[in-house]
Amino acid sequence: MPIEQRVTLRCVARWGIGKTTLDDVAREAGCGRASIYRAFRGGKQEVLTATLQRELVGAVAAIDAAVRDLDSLEEVLVAGTMTAARLVTDHAALGFMLANEPIAFERMARVFDAAAACAAPHLARFIPTHEVPRAAEWVSRVVLTYAFNPPRTVDIRNADDARRLVRDYLLPALAPTTVSRSR
Repeated sequence: MPIEQRVTLRCVARWGIGKTTLDDVAREAGCGRASIYRAFRGGKQEVLTATLQRELVGAVAAIDAAVRDLDSLEEVLVAGTMTAARLVTDHAALGFMLANEPIAFERMARVFDAAAACAAPHLARFIPTHEVPRAAEWVSRVVLTYAFNPPRTVDIRNADDARRLVRDYLLPALAPTTVSRSR
């Protein structure tokens, strides 16, 4: 990761996105603003976008590694849930932002889309192809909602709580059901 992006994460973890300036990033990196502008012509926004993209790629790789060799939908969902929750809660910059800055829904859409794209190929091993996009989006939204705003009584970083969430809510929603109605 380029130094500007590592430093940007440290600055955001300290001050948030709104208060982090390109001068802060340059000072922390030990270079001038001009050096950063040479690498990121779009300035602060381009540095932030590149940093976010790099963080998303790293998160997807971590989740892929955690679930790729698992043989059941339940195990994939549990491992994916725990890994995603740990990535969210252990990320200093994201933690500061969640605690101190409003996050616009349009920004979150990119995170949900990336999470669904990560989940889709793993879910595709277990559910019908036509259901994968809907299921991936739904699972991602549920897991990330729990990770971003955890209830006091549930810690999905913990295997027992993650498994309970998976068994009580995710698996039943993904399992094919037959509804018979008698009239």
